[in-house]
Amino acid sequence: MKFLKAPLLSLIALSALGLIFNFGLNAYFQLILLFAAVNCLMSMSLNLVNGYTGQFSLGHAGFMALGAYFSAYANTHWDLLPESVQAIEYFIYALGGGLLAAFAGLLVGLPSLRLKGDYLAIVTLGFGEIIRVALLNMDFLGGPRGYSGIPGFGSFLFSFIFASVWLVICFFTIWRVMHSTYGRSFLSVREDEIAAEAMGINTTRMKVRAFVLSSFFAGVAGSLFAHFTNFINPSSFTFLQSVNAVIMVVLGGMGSMTGSIVAAIFITALPEALRPLQDLTGVDLRMVIYSLSLILVMILRPQGLFGDLELSDMWRKYVRRSS
Repeated sequence: MKFLKAPLLSLIALSALGLIFNFGLNAYFQLILLFAAVNCLMSMSLNLVNGYTGQFSLGHAGFMALGAYFSAYANTHWDLLPESVQAIEYFIYALGGGLLAAFAGLLVGLPSLRLKGDYLAIVTLGFGEIIRVALLNMDFLGGPRGYSGIPGFGSFLFSFIFASVWLVICFFTIWRVMHSTYGRSFLSVREDEIAAEAMGINTTRMKVRAFVLSSFFAGVAGSLFAHFTNFINPSSFTFLQSVNAVIMVVLGGMGSMTGSIVAAIFITALPEALRPLQDLTGVDLRMVIYSLSLILVMILRPQGLFGDLELSDMWRKYVRRSS
C-alpha cells in the first residue's frame, strides 16, 4: 500500500487548503480556483501527448465538450443513486464522461496518429470543430442555446474536494505511467521515432495509448466544468480553448507535470488579476498585458518555467546541493 501514501497525503493537503479557502475567500475567488482546477486537469492531460510523447494535438476542447455534455445530460435525466450518496453519482458521471472522451480519442487516434507534426495538429483541430458543430445541431442538448439547469455540487468545499480527487488521480496516474515501461516508450517516441521502431516499439500503438489516456482526463475536466458553471454552450469549447491548453503546456514546460499545474493557475489567475486595470484606465488592457507576459516568458525562458523538471527534481538540484 506504499504507492497510496503520496496520493492520500496530497488529497489531505488539498482538502485542508479547500477548508481554508472556504472561509477565507469570497465566491468570486472561489470560482476562479475551481476554473484553475479544471485548467490543471486539461494541461496535465495534454502534457502527456504534447510534452511526453512529442505529438501536437489541437483537439482537446472537443474531448472536454464530450465529457461536459455527457455529465450534464446524465445528471439531469438519470437518477442512479439516492441523494445521500450523490457524490458517488457525480463521480460515476465524471468517469462516464471521461470514458466517452477516451473512446472518441481511440477513434480519432487510430487513423490520425500515423501522421506527424502539423498534419496531426490539423486532424485533431478538425475533430474538435466537428464535435462543436455537431453539438450546435443537437436540439436535445440545447443546440446553440446551450444546456442549462445543470446541478452543481452545492458548496465550494465539496466542489474543491471533488476536483482535488480528480487532480490527484490525474497527476499520480500520469506519474506512474511515465515511470513505467510505457512511459519510457512514450519518451522514446518523442526523442526519435525511427530509433524507437528499430528497437521494436510499436510507435503508433504507444501514441494511441497516450492519446486515449489524455482524452479521458480531458473528458473529466469537461464534466467538472459543466457542474461548476451550471451552464454549457458549444461556444465554450472552441479552438481557442484548445490553444489555451497548449499555451499552459508550453509555458509550464514540455514534459513537466509541476509546470503544467503552475502555468494553468497562472494563466487562469492573470486575466482576473488585471481586471481592476479596466476601472482605472477605462480601457480593457488585460489581454494586451497577458499576451506580452507570455511573449516575455517565451523569450527569457524558451524551455518553459520548469523545463522538463518536476518540483522534486528542482529540490534535489538546487536546494539539497546548496545545503
